[in-house]
Amino acid sequence: MADILGAKVDEEGFLVDLGDWSKEIAEQMAKDDDVSLSEEHWDVINFLREYFEEYQIAPAVRVLTKAIAKRMGKDKGNSKYLYSLFPYGPGKQGCRFAGLPKPTGCI
Repeated sequence: MADILGAKVDEEGFLVDLGDWSKEIAEQMAKDDDVSLSEEHWDVINFLREYFEEYQIAPAVRVLTKAIAKRMGKDKGNSKYLYSLFPYGPGKQGCRFAGLPKPTGCI
């Protein structure tokens, strides 16, 4: 089992203990994926964390896309925009950066 800044991660890079999450860990995960986190990334990461806190589940991509469209507008609530931020998948990579478990339905 690997670790990022002292936090244990599973073989896919998801935190083992969700309580270990920090902005620094998210930044390191992004750096490891050659992604530079912008304000737009943080909008989605914070949305994912709020969603998880409310529903206790990481949203699947379709649910995520619809929920973001509802909150942030159709220009951000679409697959093209979300994949431009998270090229390895807005659900999987976004949730990993947000310190959440892998969404159900993600391979």
